[in-house]
Amino acid sequence: MTKHKIYTMSVASVYPLYVKKAEKKGRTKTEVDEIIRWLTGYSQEEFEEQLEKQTDFENFFVEAPKMNPLRTLIKGVVCGVRVEDIEEPIMKEIRYLDKLIDELAKGKAMDKILRK
Repeated sequence: MTKHKIYTMSVASVYPLYVKKAEKKGRTKTEVDEIIRWLTGYSQEEFEEQLEKQTDFENFFVEAPKMNPLRTLIKGVVCGVRVEDIEEPIMKEIRYLDKLIDELAKGKAMDKILRK
């Protein structure tokens, strides 16, 4: 079975789109970074290293220091698919991130996005 194209795309190639989506709605790059760190456990420095290395999405999530256990509380639809119904583990992680960025762009408070 062929891997989905997103698996081999670098996080660095999509990251500016996340930031642009957030900033277009009055949110910040800092908030995008906080969401990514919350989800993956990367420090800011480690995250920036992943961007510099052009790490692909699959390895970005496989190498994540500590995926946040609260991420399973993320529910809803991304790209027409319910996040909680996705069975493929890496795709689920990618869609969790997409959903968090969507929530940010929709004006949701950070403490709600980070499931506090």
